[in-house]
Amino acid sequence: MVTSFQESNLTGPSRTHPEQELSRLLTAAVISPHFRRLLLSNPAQAIASGFGGEAFHLQGEEQQQLAAIQADDLVDFALQVSALRLFSVTPQR
Repeated sequence: MVTSFQESNLTGPSRTHPEQELSRLLTAAVISPHFRRLLLSNPAQAIASGFGGEAFHLQGEEQQQLAAIQADDLVDFALQVSALRLFSVTPQR
C-alpha cells in the first residue's frame, strides 16, 4: 500500500514545472480511488487538499482552469486537461 507521495525529483523546491504538478495530480488520481473520486467531483477541493501530505503547486489560472473541468472518468479529465494546453507535453531530457 502506498503511504507516501514523494519522489525526489518532484519534491523539494516549492517552484516546480506545471507539467510535474499535473503528473503528480494524475498519479495521485491513478493510485487512490478516494482522491480520484474527489478530483472528478470537486477538482478545486482535490487540488487544494493535496495528496499524501504533499501540496500541488499550481498557479491561480492553472488551478481555476483545472477546477472548471467536469469529467465522468479520469480519461475524460486528462483529455480535457490536454485540450486546455496549460501544460506542454515536450519530453524533458
